[in-house]
Amino acid sequence: MDVLAHVSEATGVPADLLGGYLPVLTAAAATGRLPDRDTVDGLRALGAAAAERGVPVRALADACLLARELDAPPAEAQVLAAVRRALAAYYDGYEEAQHQAIRREDEARREFIGDLLQGRADRLAERAEHFGLRLAEGYVVAVAKDVAPVSDGDPIVRRVEEALVTRFGSHNILVAARDGLLVCVAPATLTAATGEFTHHVRGSLGQGWRVGVGRPHRGPGGVVTSFREACDAISLGERLGLRPQVLKAADLLVFPVLLRDRAAIEDLVTSVLDPLREARGGPEPLLETLEAVFGAQGNQAAAARRLGISTRAVTYRLERIRRLTGFSPDDSTQRFTLETAVLGARLLEWPARD
Repeated sequence: MDVLAHVSEATGVPADLLGGYLPVLTAAAATGRLPDRDTVDGLRALGAAAAERGVPVRALADACLLARELDAPPAEAQVLAAVRRALAAYYDGYEEAQHQAIRREDEARREFIGDLLQGRADRLAERAEHFGLRLAEGYVVAVAKDVAPVSDGDPIVRRVEEALVTRFGSHNILVAARDGLLVCVAPATLTAATGEFTHHVRGSLGQGWRVGVGRPHRGPGGVVTSFREACDAISLGERLGLRPQVLKAADLLVFPVLLRDRAAIEDLVTSVLDPLREARGGPEPLLETLEAVFGAQGNQAAAARRLGISTRAVTYRLERIRRLTGFSPDDSTQRFTLETAVLGARLLEWPARD
């Protein structure tokens, strides 16, 4: 077995990456001259090829030393063996220090994100600067929820973060896993950030994903508020059976208003919708019909397609609702009352919970 084949077997570095190395040493020993520019360019090209093939620079350096060691006189070979061992120790110490630094940085990052999203203010602004956040500015939080919870070790966290950092810069975006959710914190001035986040969520999570987007708020407390708004948007979407997978807190402001006066919304639901209990099959089919009609902006044909029934059936159900409740979706004032009552029913889980 020749020297290069032996070196390749011992180190895992392909022999063709070392083919231009030994002649350089031989020529230098014979002439006493350093390699010329063309030779150096050739070695640089081999180094680039090693990187493209995923060969670590540590292995490449070790292979170069071993190739010379095997081709050297005994005394020089002994020195080169000692050099290889010494360099291996240097590499081990250097890489371990790097890994420890990365682990410390990841731990500090997780701790900071936890404090940020819970509003714990221990040196929060000072620590935020380390991660590129200026908390005096406005920030928006978007969260993504999947059927399976997302954890810190999930590859999607790193994948989405790298994609957003590539586009917006490392000092603008913070991506992490929190409470089973994928969280993105971005400056309010980067209006495209939440859309880009959603794009990568769509390509990475399963069919059951949802994204909630909070409103922009300033300061450390603003991040907490936006995070809670984003989480609440997803919760409302699930409770109400909303179709959109991306839900913005700014579009759902009516629901907290409804829930704020629970007694009033309970009274509205009872007064307007309770007569639907008398319908054959119960109130649920009629509630679904109203939701479909409201979702289609009053277009009964579109509502029928959504429900998988005929347009005539939709018309019949709406007439049945009018007769039982006295409210018609065709009247603007009554339509608002009906729609509010239906939203309230979903929030209160009526009629399943009386």
